[in-house]
Amino acid sequence: MCLKGRLPIRVGSLWRHKCPRCPGCAGAAGRAKAELPRPDPNFPGCGAAAASTQLPRRHRQHAEGLSGRRTAPGTRPQTRAQSSARGAGGRPPPPGSPSGREMALPDSVTTCLSQPVHYAICKLGFEKKDTYNIDNILSGSGEVCWPAVTEHVCYLESDQSVDYIKSIRSLGPVCESVNSYFKSLTKEQFIIQYASWFHWTNCTEVFLEVFGVLQSTQATEVALGLMKLTSCLERALGDVYLLKGNDCPFLLRDLLASEQLADVFGQAVMNVLRVFIGSPHGLNLRNVLWHGFASPQEIPAKYCAMLLFLTAGLGQLLETYLLQTKGVLVHRPYVIFISLEELDAFPDLNSEILSIAEEFVKLSSFVLKIMLPFWISALTAFKQSRYADSVILLLPQLEAGLRLLFTTTNKCPNRLLTAESSALYTTFDEMLAKHLDNEEVNQLPVVLEEPAMESDFESDFLWDFLNHQEGPRIRDRLSHGEINLETFPREIANQIVGFAITILCRFSDEAMYSLKEHMVIKPLMNCASCYQSRFHPISRLKKQVLECMKSIHLWPELATVPEEQEQRIKGLEGNAEANTLILMISEIISQLQHYMPQNCCSSDDPINSVLTERLLVELSDTRICTLYSPRPVLEVVVILRKVSAQCHQVSQQVIAGAALRHTQWLNKTLRSRQRHTYRRMLNSIKFLSPVLRLILLLITLELVSVHSVCKKNPFDYQQYLKFLKSVLQYTENLVTYTSPDKNKWDETMELTKKTLIKIKKISDRKLMLMHLAM
Repeated sequence: MCLKGRLPIRVGSLWRHKCPRCPGCAGAAGRAKAELPRPDPNFPGCGAAAASTQLPRRHRQHAEGLSGRRTAPGTRPQTRAQSSARGAGGRPPPPGSPSGREMALPDSVTTCLSQPVHYAICKLGFEKKDTYNIDNILSGSGEVCWPAVTEHVCYLESDQSVDYIKSIRSLGPVCESVNSYFKSLTKEQFIIQYASWFHWTNCTEVFLEVFGVLQSTQATEVALGLMKLTSCLERALGDVYLLKGNDCPFLLRDLLASEQLADVFGQAVMNVLRVFIGSPHGLNLRNVLWHGFASPQEIPAKYCAMLLFLTAGLGQLLETYLLQTKGVLVHRPYVIFISLEELDAFPDLNSEILSIAEEFVKLSSFVLKIMLPFWISALTAFKQSRYADSVILLLPQLEAGLRLLFTTTNKCPNRLLTAESSALYTTFDEMLAKHLDNEEVNQLPVVLEEPAMESDFESDFLWDFLNHQEGPRIRDRLSHGEINLETFPREIANQIVGFAITILCRFSDEAMYSLKEHMVIKPLMNCASCYQSRFHPISRLKKQVLECMKSIHLWPELATVPEEQEQRIKGLEGNAEANTLILMISEIISQLQHYMPQNCCSSDDPINSVLTERLLVELSDTRICTLYSPRPVLEVVVILRKVSAQCHQVSQQVIAGAALRHTQWLNKTLRSRQRHTYRRMLNSIKFLSPVLRLILLLITLELVSVHSVCKKNPFDYQQYLKFLKSVLQYTENLVTYTSPDKNKWDETMELTKKTLIKIKKISDRKLMLMHLAM
């Protein structure tokens, strides 16, 4: 788990966490500067710095899993002009690179890798032309000879840390040899010799599939295989870590550098891995791919083969370790998605829609030409029911397309490129943020906001599916191996592909008008136009309130004592105090009428005509802005959600308690004191139901006007929070008093009276948010 107990920081109007876990947190595909070649004029935009990423507020895990570094402490962030004038590491842009004012066009972009990164991945490992004998690193029984591999890792003389540049160069021929060796094997031979060494990953089939990829001529398959391999490998290494440690490190970089893994595999072995993944100074293949920086042709197949080889070697070392220690490797369970119906934003995609989508891909300005094969492969995978593959291929391309829009609309084309470990790079979170690093307004959300749409569809959808803590956090979980790829739900893939089609349609020229207006595309665009966030805290609060109201509406159906037998329970007669409370509730309702829809209140029965599920549903349908919610709004929502949750728990306790007592009463197993408790429960239900419904109404009315909290001055804001917390304290006490082991029903009545007096006082003084919104 990640981000457990981490504190948020404020950036602009958003509260976010820095990504705590990924190997490239210091910068995607970063590289040590000292040994890199000079910028190559053949690579437009080489050496360009990119922007950082930070994640939204989390209590557990980051949403992206792939994050960048912000400006170093004590320094000022670069302005766009400064960033344009400087390349990565402070180098001037080489001849032919785009200046800060030029616009990048999809067809004109030849690479999204900065020159140092392109050199490291595409050239450095090919400089040594030596032919390496596979027998040097492979025993006759097929086991990896690790000393022969680790000797190719070079170290700096100054501090004996890994010299990544020399190591990549030295390991190049070894990777080539491994790739050639694997290509010489049939799948049956590979399975016989290596399948058992992948069992430790709990993803044997994925690694066997990656072997098949090495025989493929399709470059997209190699990239896809690498993304799947690295996510499964990270998950497996985390399981191994837990053999010796308690909490798996948040950063893959820290995981690979941990003493626990070094104890199991050896430090030299872990250093080999860090050359390929886990360090922003190494090849950092995982981040370059998952961020959508690498085109299919830029990922050498031999690195995929080498990681497959190393994974098998790790399995051999682990088997020896477990035999020696008599340990057992336990795999953490996969994430299982529930309530998939909550994710439904688009109708089911059929072959006709997908065929039109392929036409959009070829002509949409959202798609970089060099990335076109990824898009085609993603749609093909969906058609073939390979849903995890489809989503894994699409997510980085959505990021690449949005990055193109981001750099164009904000006039910073240099940030289209990935950068070195010391520089900044641009990912989903910054692209969707309200402000840029220099505090200027980010123009991308403005471009994404369609005037005809009722919401910020693209931004809301991406935050829902990728970022929000209570959402599915698809890329987070896919990139860290938390999802079983073989059982990935079609429902989720359908939504991601549907979203991709709508954004392709949005950014297609007029020549595509006939396709945009096609009868099968229109429903998709209509769904997009009315999309509302499902997983923002505001949206979750709406859902909580309605679920609680449904629970309270079950109370009238609770089995009670028949009228002719009521006299057997002494003291069940009407209670004057309960009637007083109900009268107070009616008075408060009359004050709230002005802030509710017309014709929702009957003077004859204000409680049962107003405190209804129908009214809450009508109020909940009110659109509330969720994008870029200020801190005060989120603080209010947090408290209201706690209040709602406590109300729901009270309702559940009342339902369970009433059913139990009624059964005991029928069976005549209630003792005298228990019968007296049952009487007080039945009496309390009379006023508890309208009180809880009143609180839910207050929550909903305040939520509708929640952005008005920003109008309060600091003192009034704190007083308002104090009032909300007092209501929360009341509901928490209700949970305690109505619990089976307490049954303090008389105390509940007194507590309710005090709270109603407080609510009426606040309402009289018009200090609620609904009053400010008028």
